[in-house]
Amino acid sequence: MFIRRMLTLAGVALLTAGPAQAQQQFINVLTGGTSGVYYPMGVALSQIYSKAIPNAKVSVQATKASAENLNLLQAGRGEIAFTLGDSLSDAYKGDKEAGFNAPLKKLRGVAGIYPNYIQIVASADSGIKTLADLKGKRISVGAPKSGTELNARAIFKAAGMSYSDFAKVEYLPFGESVELMKNRQLDATLQSAGLGVSSLRDLATSIKMVIVPVPREVVLKVGDPAYQSGVVPANTYEGQTAAVPTAFVQNFLVTHEGVPADTVYKMTKSMFENLDQLLAAHAAAKSIRREAATIGMPVPLHPGAEKYYREVGVIK
Repeated sequence: MFIRRMLTLAGVALLTAGPAQAQQQFINVLTGGTSGVYYPMGVALSQIYSKAIPNAKVSVQATKASAENLNLLQAGRGEIAFTLGDSLSDAYKGDKEAGFNAPLKKLRGVAGIYPNYIQIVASADSGIKTLADLKGKRISVGAPKSGTELNARAIFKAAGMSYSDFAKVEYLPFGESVELMKNRQLDATLQSAGLGVSSLRDLATSIKMVIVPVPREVVLKVGDPAYQSGVVPANTYEGQTAAVPTAFVQNFLVTHEGVPADTVYKMTKSMFENLDQLLAAHAAAKSIRREAATIGMPVPLHPGAEKYYREVGVIK
């Protein structure tokens, strides 16, 4: 009798708990390597979401960035992710060379955020001053099939070069690339990130470094509208006294069609209402503007994000 009563009470408890558990939401923020820009900004986003959506369990996942993030979203293993615009376009189209074996049609846009500058940095001792000088040198191009590595392929191809032109090619995250440069095991690294990325700030305080220019004519030869000409302003890094021309690609926040509209609405709204927290996490956030959030979005907007943009007049 006692056992039957306990089982009955347990059953009632489970039934009572059911609705509350059903309301529990999980928001996994997919970022990049911990020494890049995506990760600290993702941590800041997670803190914003935790306050704006009290019934959500928010987590942050360090990843290999763009391509991995988009494949994880398609598989439903994340709710929001950082990505480069060219990777996002490649994913939606299903570009196999970029690491997408089939079109990722579940992806949905949330916001355009800040530009990633393609920053090619060499040690001053290497004698590298131009793209052509990189031939025969040792370089790291980012994790395989990451947004950074896809940027490297595009820029070097536009400059009439390929990986076979280098003495050695490493496929490493930002932090590891910098450590090898400090130890003189690499001559250069290409890092696609927001200006003032911590890995390159760290490198600039350790060795004398040179930012290799990417001329406008090379950017145009990429032949992809996602690639634009830009400038790394003087004094972005210690010892960098002159502005350097390079390319940039816009970053986006994306989700997938299975995330509820109300959740995406709250995520979008809370981010734009707390940009100061993102700016405290990284200076790249100063480029985030609500009125430009939908410009150049390579995938359909999520209905939750669209609701917010209509509400604030970004979309008429």
